[in-house]
Amino acid sequence: MRPAGRRPLCLLLADRPMPVALREVSGAGAWIETSVRLAAGTRVQLRHPQAGTIAGEVIGEDREGLRLAFDRSETAVAFALAAITADMSQAD
Repeated sequence: MRPAGRRPLCLLLADRPMPVALREVSGAGAWIETSVRLAAGTRVQLRHPQAGTIAGEVIGEDREGLRLAFDRSETAVAFALAAITADMSQAD
């Protein structure tokens, strides 16, 4: 199991690459932990080390990070499943 609070590290690609922690992911979108603030509607890409890269849009923020929306396509579902599988298969 992962130590409490340890999250998969990804890159958020906007005006520059920014490291972020993936907190939640689905075919509809993701919640990423970051101190970066981007306006709603900003188009970004999320790059996961095992799942690849997916396009998304910032749809909101909170104190801990940003919410992204994906297009709910088969590609988005495959990205989410690959990210979840990679997280589950990490060594203890």
